[in-house]
Amino acid sequence: MPADITGSQFYNPKDGTFTFREGPVFAHVVLADEINRTSPRTQSALLEVMSEKQVTVDGQRRGLPQPFFVLATQNPSDFHGTYPLPEAQLDRFTACVRLGYPEPEHELEILFSQNERHPFDDLKPVVSCQDVLDLQAQVRTVRFDKAVAEYVVRVVESTRKDTRLRLGLSPRGSLALFRTAQARARIAGRDYVLPEDVKALAVPVLAHRIVLDTKAKYGGIKPPQIVQEALERIPVPR
Repeated sequence: MPADITGSQFYNPKDGTFTFREGPVFAHVVLADEINRTSPRTQSALLEVMSEKQVTVDGQRRGLPQPFFVLATQNPSDFHGTYPLPEAQLDRFTACVRLGYPEPEHELEILFSQNERHPFDDLKPVVSCQDVLDLQAQVRTVRFDKAVAEYVVRVVESTRKDTRLRLGLSPRGSLALFRTAQARARIAGRDYVLPEDVKALAVPVLAHRIVLDTKAKYGGIKPPQIVQEALERIPVPR
């Protein structure tokens, strides 16, 4: 149930008071494993969590610890017992990465790396929560030239006019591409964004947010193809 994720009020019969018990979302990193195996109602419990970084129970808002991330995995939508994620929830995920199967040499490494003990047992922290917050603040200082920002808007706007789509990109998509391009520039050691940052991230950040119409869906068109065509068609600023 949604309350199993967000938390709920419990009645204490001894003193007649209610106590709020926090759900698993009250953490810095939340992993929703096989998220599309839960019902749409339960999935919707994450909407406020992911967008506002807070939980509202019985009219009282409770902020989540910072920094806060939601990661999720899902099975192919045609698997038995799965539910498609609603568009509003897909739009709240910054990026979608398709992993596929590992290469044979990597799979062989997986087998032997867990022979005696699990690799997770040797993991150690490399940053503190404050370090992550500082990095997030640095990302926002990366300069974004207006011409490059207009390029982002043109790519996003092209999906809203594409007749093959039932639903184009929302402003949340353009903002996600804006922020991730800043982050990529910061990782590369630059204090400014290049069009290459936008092009490198456009497909993983935008493709999962658009919805194909029925004809395009059964005609073999894929959302990444729509985004890639927009990148090739729209002139890159110099």
